[in-house]
Amino acid sequence: MLSLQEISDRMEIEDVLNRYAYAIDERNFDDLDNVFTPDATIDYSQVGGDKGDYTHIKAYLKTALANFQYYNHAISTTRMKIDGDKAETHSILWNPMMPNGERGQERFFFCGLTYHDHLVRTPKGWRIKTRVEENPYFYPKVYDPSEN
Repeated sequence: MLSLQEISDRMEIEDVLNRYAYAIDERNFDDLDNVFTPDATIDYSQVGGDKGDYTHIKAYLKTALANFQYYNHAISTTRMKIDGDKAETHSILWNPMMPNGERGQERFFFCGLTYHDHLVRTPKGWRIKTRVEENPYFYPKVYDPSEN
């Protein structure tokens, strides 16, 4: 049986993961300050993105996502392992995206992947300290990480 503390921790961690999705989809990149620790490291390289510290990635996301008219991040099926003030999560992401294109030339593609996160409890609540996107797939094929 889960303790009240673990129930609370799980709900707060789930909120952090959802806050990430909303910050990205609403292009409210400053809200990512409520998702990541200031010293977080983030690795999007398996999906053709960048990797680095939080400050670098926050700026990268603003630029990279400006190339899309539409995108939606649906995070689900999260497995959590909580150990005191640290937690590890593995979450599935389903992400339809529409790149900028000439009118009438819009086309969607779909991306699926797994987020592997390490979180820490901070005075401001749970925050992601490391994030790695792994196991990407795309339909139709728009990027193949093995071709790098």
